Amino acid sequence: MKYVIIGGDAAGMSAAMQIVRNASNPEIITLEKGSIYSYGQCGLPYVISGEIPEAEDLIARDVETFREKYGIDAKTHHEVTSVDTDQKTVIGLHTETGGSFTYSYDRLLVATGVRPIIPDWYGKELEGIHTLKTIPDAKEIMENLKHDAEQVTIIGGGYIGLEMAESFVHLGKKVRLIERNEQLAKIFDEDMAGYIHEEAEKHGVELCFSEQVKGFNGEGHVKSVVTDKNEYRSDLVLVAVGVKPNTDFLAHTPVRLSEQGAVIVDAYMKTNVEDVYSAGDCATHFHRIKKSNDHIPLGTTANKQGRIAGLNMIDRPKTFAGILGTSVIKFMELTLGRTGISEREAKALNLPYKTVKTEANDIAGYYPGAEKLHVKLLYNTENQRIIGGQFIGKHGVDKRVDVLAMALFHKMSLHDLEDLDLSYAPPYNGVWDPIQQAARRAK
Repeated sequence: MKYVIIGGDAAGMSAAMQIVRNASNPEIITLEKGSIYSYGQCGLPYVISGEIPEAEDLIARDVETFREKYGIDAKTHHEVTSVDTDQKTVIGLHTETGGSFTYSYDRLLVATGVRPIIPDWYGKELEGIHTLKTIPDAKEIMENLKHDAEQVTIIGGGYIGLEMAESFVHLGKKVRLIERNEQLAKIFDEDMAGYIHEEAEKHGVELCFSEQVKGFNGEGHVKSVVTDKNEYRSDLVLVAVGVKPNTDFLAHTPVRLSEQGAVIVDAYMKTNVEDVYSAGDCATHFHRIKKSNDHIPLGTTANKQGRIAGLNMIDRPKTFAGILGTSVIKFMELTLGRTGISEREAKALNLPYKTVKTEANDIAGYYPGAEKLHVKLLYNTENQRIIGGQFIGKHGVDKRVDVLAMALFHKMSLHDLEDLDLSYAPPYNGVWDPIQQAARRAK
């Protein structure tokens, strides 16, 4: 059987490896628009800051490995421009030679990921205005930083905006962050975001809230960012306002897309078209709390969905259990973690809920080095079931997020949290974990 996979990163190559390992003599063609396969995009901010020495350190397997060791026909600079689901062919262009190509398939996987959005602002074509998604993007930013880039402006206060603010501060740059909303990190509730704002200001980051960017001024290279309220001098601009699924080439096919442009898939990663699958950042993700399709592009999800897609493509049925929106972010001296849904999302779903919030020690309070950990839990008032949690502190956040994610996955209640047999020793925890302390305070 002939398998064609569009996309050479997390989801696409996870699927390819499952086919290689579990099918007899498969013919696999992978089509990658760029030149680099299978790399850790989440590590890019730390390459820019210098904490990871080389961008190439992020590459898990290079293209030659896929070709020579695993027998995959891994192609580079192949951009798919259309798919004919009746004839079962993919059509595209070689981005270096300009030549066209057409490949037939028995089964097709769309794993094309997402691309950063740059709104239609005037001056956006100026040099010094960047997005961050690929290794070449990171290298362009690093090159720009060598040329007297002292004042950096970041547009957007989400994952990338926060991580890159830290990276630029680490490099000794003056950092400004412009956010059109009234808070950073909208995946957190407003009361928790306050701790993030304090940390940003503590490290000299200038925060500009409720401002709409209009465009950029400069001659050849950007010199300033213009908003509806002000004009800010800038030597380098990073635009991090969101992403869009790379699914434009499916526009004239029967493949169903969500409002965000993500490919709608079922639990088997199948689309509505026979023998067409999709996985990763370009696909929908079933949310276990919301009980509906969502789009939260994360590397963990992409790898899981890719693996499941690959198995289903070779008729080894496996289903995707869904997501909880679990994430963790390092920001300056803090770690920010969350899982489940926020108050904003609970209200949008018309769920009956309450919250409980507490400040606890991350370890035993009498043990040297104890730090404050801010904990917020959301629960359904009809059945006391946990539906979300947010954690901010210097240490121990990742542990608590993962414990709560496990509780959410198994639909546990507040009382179940109290009964959990969690580890305890003074250097690691108190006798009552901060999660349990919060659960006990709920009414």
